[in-house]
Amino acid sequence: MARIGVDLGGTKIEAVVLSGAGEILARERTDTPQGDYQKTVQAVVDLVKQVEALAGVSGSVGVGAPGAVSHRTGRLKNANSVCLIDQPLREDLSHHLQRPVRLANDADCFALSEAVDGAAAGAGVVFGVILGTGVGGGVVVNGALLNGPNAIAGEWGHNALPWTGHDEIPGNRCYCGREGCIETFLSGPGMARHYEILTGQRDISSKDIIKAVEQGDVTAMSYMEQYADRLSRALSSVINLIDPHVIVLGGGLSNIDWLYQRVPEVWDAYVFSDQVETRLVKARYGDSSGVRGAAWLWPKGCDDVR
Repeated sequence: MARIGVDLGGTKIEAVVLSGAGEILARERTDTPQGDYQKTVQAVVDLVKQVEALAGVSGSVGVGAPGAVSHRTGRLKNANSVCLIDQPLREDLSHHLQRPVRLANDADCFALSEAVDGAAAGAGVVFGVILGTGVGGGVVVNGALLNGPNAIAGEWGHNALPWTGHDEIPGNRCYCGREGCIETFLSGPGMARHYEILTGQRDISSKDIIKAVEQGDVTAMSYMEQYADRLSRALSSVINLIDPHVIVLGGGLSNIDWLYQRVPEVWDAYVFSDQVETRLVKARYGDSSGVRGAAWLWPKGCDDVR
């Protein structure tokens, strides 16, 4: 069975066709129309038709998008692409494509991809983490997304950073309107902001910091110890709550290989257990996890091929 996955991002839209075995049969990208909902819908529809033509198949369609579908209204909420907010995206895509469409948060799609056939394949409980421009997450239990009544499962980035020190209170203001959210400490912009506070260096990006670490810069390496401690505290609260078998990191900051050794060393002090068996791993599919997970919104056994 072929599955079509679409990753609807703020700057680009990507679509793939997956075979039943998870092989990519076709892939296309296009720029996301800025601030125009109707053009965005049309761009997704056109892209789906393009990859279907390339692969010579037609199949189920899953879409990963920023935000989440409100169970109350059926429309998108919490999207940083504001033109999507309060729009019936799933229904409009289904209408234009003349088939059912499944829609999920992009971080949920990332988690699902890595749980189905990625770095956490076969694990019972998986927490997928996005560390990038923002901080997102998704929970997969026995191969299925956890989707609660508020459609916010995995939104750990908008909890407060736990066990804060005096220098972390009240914390920077988050776009959600609160102060001290995990996202303000652990996102790429958050990393750069706190590095500036520590060093006084302006106009430095998270990529610059990572490069400095790779070059052995003492100040950058010292800051990364602080970052690893904050990440450990944030993830330990997740472990204490849902006790995942595997935590998978994705997003630009997941490429800091040192974190996979250091964070499990640090989180032992915060997790409420005599030992921590949870594994911390890097995403297998990297930037492709989101679009693959969108395709896997239709699990094996669904027969929506036309």
